[in-house]
Amino acid sequence: MIKPFKLGYAEFNCLDAEKMENYYSDVMGMTVTDKTRDTVYISSGTDHHTVVLKHSNESSLDIIGYQIEQNVELNDVVKILVAEGIRAEVKSDARPGVHQLVELQDPDGFTLQLFHEIETPAPGYKENGISPFKLGHIAIGSMNAKKSTDFYMNVLNFSYTDTIGTRATFLTCNTDHHVLNVSSFGHKMMHHIAFELKDTSHHVRSADILAKNEMPIVWGPSRHTAGHNMATYHHDPELNLIELYIDMDQYIKPLGHFDPRPWHEELPLKPRVWEDNCAWYTKYETTILDAVLKKTELQPI
Repeated sequence: MIKPFKLGYAEFNCLDAEKMENYYSDVMGMTVTDKTRDTVYISSGTDHHTVVLKHSNESSLDIIGYQIEQNVELNDVVKILVAEGIRAEVKSDARPGVHQLVELQDPDGFTLQLFHEIETPAPGYKENGISPFKLGHIAIGSMNAKKSTDFYMNVLNFSYTDTIGTRATFLTCNTDHHVLNVSSFGHKMMHHIAFELKDTSHHVRSADILAKNEMPIVWGPSRHTAGHNMATYHHDPELNLIELYIDMDQYIKPLGHFDPRPWHEELPLKPRVWEDNCAWYTKYETTILDAVLKKTELQPI
């Protein structure tokens, strides 16, 4: 069985990788660990990289890396995928910090890389900038949300945790409420990428840092329903939507419910369908989605 347990990294095609590098280094407070002629590797803590920025003539999410349990050799992972009709191959030294990985594509065409180990050369958390704890989850827009959800649940063994109406399904590969959010947009895109912060004071500090860098919060603060994370959202220099959050629900799979919290609507709280994703304060505005969709209008510099 293929069993991811951690969202390892996200790799982006960038129109201006230098500007994005400055954002992740100076604003987000993450550490550059390696550079090649056209690629920058950046870490949030100890892993060799959490975010990768690649010079390109487009701006888009390109690769998602998941760390998987070592109960299955990578060659056997390929056999499992091929048996499901999915093209996959083992690659050696395909990227710094990861000696071997399996590469495949999900139903929407996002490249996935599955790996057992990643080097840990990064010095830890920086004092300057936001300095998030970890890369928590990615939300994608899908051409066929049911097909994508079935792939992640049946092939990669993610667990279902919640649904927002008919438009968004939340999946996890560990105890976090969601590691992946699949939405019915009818086309391939990244809706947002999310980083976990420490607590409310860290959230306030992050807002001050964004303000000093003239990067407005476009949604939040708000407590969600699905996941109950308290979140704010802003845009990076290439209009990728960035979520900063705390208080993510923790899913106890053997019990089939979430670890109880005082703000839960019912106890014990089990996976369910929610009408909206706002428990309090600001609601999601269509103008924010419009801003995300404007990424398709970006032109090469």
